[in-house]
Amino acid sequence: MIEKISQILLVTWIIILGTSSSYAENKKWNFLIIVVDDLGQMDISPNNPETFYQTPNLEKLASQSVRFSQNYSASPVCSPARLALMTGRYPARLNATDWFHMEEGQGRAKTYVWGKDIQHMPISEVTLAEALKPKGYKSAFIGKWHLGHDEKFWPEHQGFDINIGGFWRGSPRGFNEELGEGYFAPHNNPRMKDGADGEYLTERLSNEAINIINNFSRSDNPFLMVLSYYTVHVPLNAPKDTINKYDEIAENKNLTRLFTEEEQVWPTEEIRTVRINQTHSTYAAMVEHMDANIGRVLNKLETTGLSENTIVFFTSDNGGLSTSEGSPTSNFPFRGGKGWVYEGGIRVPFLVRWPDVGKARIENSSVVTGLDIFPTIMEITGIETGTLDGNSIVSKLKGNTQLTEKPAFWHYPHYSNQGGMPASAVRLGDYKYILRLEDG
Repeated sequence: MIEKISQILLVTWIIILGTSSSYAENKKWNFLIIVVDDLGQMDISPNNPETFYQTPNLEKLASQSVRFSQNYSASPVCSPARLALMTGRYPARLNATDWFHMEEGQGRAKTYVWGKDIQHMPISEVTLAEALKPKGYKSAFIGKWHLGHDEKFWPEHQGFDINIGGFWRGSPRGFNEELGEGYFAPHNNPRMKDGADGEYLTERLSNEAINIINNFSRSDNPFLMVLSYYTVHVPLNAPKDTINKYDEIAENKNLTRLFTEEEQVWPTEEIRTVRINQTHSTYAAMVEHMDANIGRVLNKLETTGLSENTIVFFTSDNGGLSTSEGSPTSNFPFRGGKGWVYEGGIRVPFLVRWPDVGKARIENSSVVTGLDIFPTIMEITGIETGTLDGNSIVSKLKGNTQLTEKPAFWHYPHYSNQGGMPASAVRLGDYKYILRLEDG
């Protein structure tokens, strides 16, 4: 009799566990995608315990997430990578191979490309917001868009119900007489009213996200929010007290070598250098404020009770800026940086927190890319889509640590602002092949 009762209890417990797991997977999941601009793989402490930058909130997020150590952006520069994230498709399919300039065909260096590269994400492309809309999702885009000059290409015309701060520019256009160009109000942004003089843009965008989360918490609809910070893109700006803090830390490091020589692909005798040590105080201050504000947003999910059914993705659009424009960060030991198809230009952070389902506190070394966010969300929501180039990582979030054998591709047929050469690349398993397009 006792044995029979034990068997009944065991079966009941298994059913309860199975039901709980099924319930967790069948929730109406919300999605928060946090994209930082130009943040390198080695710029956050979960990937680099020795980093000069302080990122305790990302450390906490990583402890609750699957951390992908071999994640790649779809391009070494921003617009194509952002197009890939929004559509799940390789940007080269559309000839979207360089960052989008203000006008079609604005003067660029020689390119090696079939046809003419485009300067906007076509309206015909189905975005993540558009794909989720039939399921009743409300959506908000906050921050950097940079996917087309004309207003018809901006977020509110690409499926998003709310657009705050997203327009054609790829960098902040604020100018404060005392604090300089960049991140301090007045922001001069056509999709965001100016706040108080001197308001810091990273904090303002986070405030907007927090307010929208409050509103979403009162609705029965699931939501998609893309929080796309302009930071840490140049021009570099941060509150002076935080910069002063890192000035003192940098002084105590006593480093004798900050740069080494990198190849020069431009037709000039000028030496190109690459930063190999992280010591830039303003960049460090920008990273700290980014991290602190992400902490505020995640805390708002907690206090509104939304964190239990919100999946959080954290990533960057391309590698850290290390070879030009002040070279504020180092991607060492990875070679190159933004604008290069070397690892430093395309390997970027990726954390995914999936409450009750994803295997938290683990590292997954599979090769994944920014293209994979779209199909992952489609699988979780059960939405059928057309052909996507990305791969769902649902099984990896559940603990599958096997390496992906499907190749990943990059096509960058341009001389970049940062010194990179026209090239294509493919990664498969442990091998990566780079083809120089100037000479094969």
